[in-house]
Amino acid sequence: MKITAIYPGTFDPITSGHLDLIARASRLYDKVIVAVALNKGKTPLFSMVERVELAAAVTTEFPNVEVSGFDTLLVEFARKQGAHVIVRGLRAVSDFEYEFQLAGMNRRLAPELETVFLTPAEQYEFISSSMIREIAQLKGDVSSFVPDLVHQRLIEKFS
Repeated sequence: MKITAIYPGTFDPITSGHLDLIARASRLYDKVIVAVALNKGKTPLFSMVERVELAAAVTTEFPNVEVSGFDTLLVEFARKQGAHVIVRGLRAVSDFEYEFQLAGMNRRLAPELETVFLTPAEQYEFISSSMIREIAQLKGDVSSFVPDLVHQRLIEKFS
């Protein structure tokens, strides 16, 4: 059986930490779908189209990874994609409680889907998209935290 995993997030913007998890998930699963969420509760810096384009551009080295946007319940999107696993990243203990609650709710809504937690490599543990946006907005150097293309797009957004 081929196993498809979904790695959901807003990816606003996609970071080196995200790419670390994508790389590791791509070694674990036959197919990984990076699922870019619309998330109406947030006001993103990049549009849904831009976030999908950026994620697709920086994941081309992974032949079993595809990128897709979605604006539905994650479990519904996962079912439509034929996914078996939801991959979530845990950077710190503070992430665990929220992610544990999400996993429990997803299990109730879709018991056939398993949630798997991956932790990023230690050099990426502290990186978050919101921190990247804030540093970039204040003209700080985020080049070591994001792919080159994302760095260039952040410069363009804040110039």
